[in-house]
Amino acid sequence: MEITHDKKIDAIYIRFKDIPYSYGHDLDEERRIDYGANGELRGVELHCISKGVITDDLPHRAEIERVLDDRGIRIYA
Repeated sequence: MEITHDKKIDAIYIRFKDIPYSYGHDLDEERRIDYGANGELRGVELHCISKGVITDDLPHRAEIERVLDDRGIRIYA
């Protein structure tokens, strides 16, 4: 897992697999899930994280919540 936290743009990207990006699915304006060509989870992009993050419907939810908690980001479940 690779984590990129950009405080300037108020976003975090959690990459689960180092595979080429194929397509993404927006859950809403602040949450996006990226996939590789074979439908495998590539990563999760979260925006406006200073307001907190809704973790419902996120894959690998427990791992994502652990990453957010480690960085002091509020979690809404």
